[in-house]
Amino acid sequence: MTLREVRDLLGAEVLSGDELLDTEVHAAFGSDLMSDVLAFVQDQGLLLTGLNSPQVIRTAEMMDMKCVVFIRGKAPASSILELAQDRGLVVMSTPLRMYQACGVLYSAGLSG
Repeated sequence: MTLREVRDLLGAEVLSGDELLDTEVHAAFGSDLMSDVLAFVQDQGLLLTGLNSPQVIRTAEMMDMKCVVFIRGKAPASSILELAQDRGLVVMSTPLRMYQACGVLYSAGLSG
């Protein structure tokens, strides 16, 4: 699934990395605990989170993720977006809650 398809499925707004929307992702992980991301992520291309912190971008980079989707319409600060841009990560924001966003992506064929 491409990040463009993720954007469309989640009704998300792309906040950073428009030029990377044709990137393929094969799995997703949803968590607000970055320690869980570090402990359990394997081959995940997409992180869904409600945690609005620069640590999210740093964690996503460490785990070779391609995209961070902030749930519940959260809008990260410009410093977070700049960090994501520097790291080559796509950042989106969706109005959906975690449960809904994960369900939509899973139903569309993205594994967890």
